[in-house]
Amino acid sequence: MTHSSSDLLHWYDQHRRSLPWRFLPGEKPDPYHVWLSEIMLQQTTVKTVEAYYKRFLKKYPSIHELAAAPLEDILQLWAGLGYYARARNLHACAKVVSELGSFPSSVTELIKLPGIGKYTANAIASIAFGVPVVPVDGNVERITSRVFAITAPLPQSRSHIAEKASSLNNSDPARKHPSDFSQALFDLGATICTPKNPSCLMCPWQSSCQGHKQGIAASLPKKTAKKPKPIRYGVYFIAQRANDTFLLRQRPPKGLLACMDEPPGTEWRTETWEQTEALKNAPFLSSWTFSGKITHIFSHFTLLIDVYVTNVPERSNTLIDPVFGAFRPLETAALPGVIQKCFTLVGVDVEKQ
Repeated sequence: MTHSSSDLLHWYDQHRRSLPWRFLPGEKPDPYHVWLSEIMLQQTTVKTVEAYYKRFLKKYPSIHELAAAPLEDILQLWAGLGYYARARNLHACAKVVSELGSFPSSVTELIKLPGIGKYTANAIASIAFGVPVVPVDGNVERITSRVFAITAPLPQSRSHIAEKASSLNNSDPARKHPSDFSQALFDLGATICTPKNPSCLMCPWQSSCQGHKQGIAASLPKKTAKKPKPIRYGVYFIAQRANDTFLLRQRPPKGLLACMDEPPGTEWRTETWEQTEALKNAPFLSSWTFSGKITHIFSHFTLLIDVYVTNVPERSNTLIDPVFGAFRPLETAALPGVIQKCFTLVGVDVEKQ
């Protein structure tokens, strides 16, 4: 049985989500807004992205202003959103597009831009330029596996699911309204065809969904069991002066959390840090107090951090090697989520800095 694009589009007209980057019916989508939202939404929830998206547009109303901004400013504004390579690619892509004058409209050209893969290229092409392609994100992958009752597990079935997903818009209504159709799929997956407890009785594709007919929709897509993430251990030293400045350094320009700011600390390793050994890595001699531990989950490992804190008198004669950084207010820093957790642990409200 075919999956009626008309039914889905009618459902979308009545139930579309109100999102900051969504344009109203009849309005022409701004490719810059579509691109910015899609980059931010990679691996990140809509709820988290909304505030960042609004802040970025307020500071950089056009892609030309974003391209002209220093990378440090972009990283600071991005801080806390995670997956920081996205911010660096965002800046690089903005420079290329600004030089071109505008975004290219084809998937072939879009995918050549920094930070844009197949999904993002399809999303921008369909939503911003009306190209009849289906962008396959987690929502569309889940919908497809259910409507076609694909029981082979992910990730092995990913290419087969993508192939099936590309057939979802094989009808005139879908191909005449590619922008709405793509966003209808996103909303269907986010609000009806959810990972757990899908609302099948409210779904516009209920009657044609093979997974629902077979009573297996909620169990799809199947996934191969993941291996446990390795654990790494590290230590950070938070030094605060009376004038509310903190000792901060910048991470190297390549690698995880590149160019982001952090307090001085140890390497991240597979063995735990005993206190005596850890304190040998402190940036200067002081009465360092152990404040506690934080846990941060990265995509490929879990990081356990011990946090030590000390206060430094404003007129202290303590000599600090520049390799450990300099005292700065947090409001000028680009702090990744893991570091924000460290400051929160010691009672510093990062949001108010």
